[in-house]
Amino acid sequence: MKSLLHNNPLKIAGVCIGLFLLIYLSYASLVFGVIDTGWQTAIDAYTHFNGSNEHIVIKEVRVPRVLNALAVGASLGIAGALLQSLTRNPVADVELFGLNAGAALFVVFAVTFIGISSLTAFTWISFLGAAVSGLVVYLLGSLGRDGLTPVKLTLAGAAITALAASARHGMLVLNEKALDEVLFWLSGSVGGRKLEFLEAVFPYMVVAWVAALLLARPIQTLLLGDDVAKGLGQRTLLVKILSGVVIVLLSGSSVAVAGPIGFVGLVTPHLARYLVGLNTRWVFLYSGMLGSVILLAADIAARFIAKPAEVPIGAMTALVGIPFFIYVARKGLDKK
Repeated sequence: MKSLLHNNPLKIAGVCIGLFLLIYLSYASLVFGVIDTGWQTAIDAYTHFNGSNEHIVIKEVRVPRVLNALAVGASLGIAGALLQSLTRNPVADVELFGLNAGAALFVVFAVTFIGISSLTAFTWISFLGAAVSGLVVYLLGSLGRDGLTPVKLTLAGAAITALAASARHGMLVLNEKALDEVLFWLSGSVGGRKLEFLEAVFPYMVVAWVAALLLARPIQTLLLGDDVAKGLGQRTLLVKILSGVVIVLLSGSSVAVAGPIGFVGLVTPHLARYLVGLNTRWVFLYSGMLGSVILLAADIAARFIAKPAEVPIGAMTALVGIPFFIYVARKGLDKK
């Protein structure tokens, strides 16, 4: 596959451009919105806080929002790249494979029937929901004569996503209080989330990011086929299990912070491979960076489309992700 950035100096330059874009988007997210501010106001909010509306908005709303978008976007991007590499499925995504739906279902169940409101509990419940749904999808996709195939994985993920959504809505109908608490969260948003949500899961995110980069080379070998990888001495089952754990950490922590946000992990790996080729280490790095870029840009756009109201960021990513999903799926079918 011919890439746009075909050597390491160009790839490093691309990272620098991406970081500059992230800084610019972070600045735009800080100063633009219902209340427009400026860079100096953002600095004064921390150095000379005076209790004004602008300072309160900067500290309590926009800074947490920027940090949440950066962390969640990077996590979803890396999770999508890892999932597509592991399953060899170009339409693989934590949303389409039911991991986000499972995590959200378990959180809604905990709120509705157990009354849990602890951030730490939310984190572990999200991890558990993502793990259970991922395992069910894997088992369903493995049934039948041909064993595990990308098509069966996609169908199993769609079925689990639909089942989890139906169960989730049924629980919320029975409990109006829970509906009020989680309705906006379920649509996916990085706004209205305090930093405590991110602080609770950030250590797991960092561990998963590092682990994904360390797994990049074994996964590159695994892409040659299980038989070849085993012939080269790789413990393929261990690599798959560790990769699954990383995906669960990334998807579960993202849902705990921002709710289920789809299609970021679908789009970013394709963009990353177009830019840097098939080297998994570069693909994972670029997928995380592009995930943050896309989520920040979507969050900024969500503030202006229906101003002064705000569109959930999950709806914004779907506007881009659904046509992209159709394009990728159609392209795959045309190759057959």
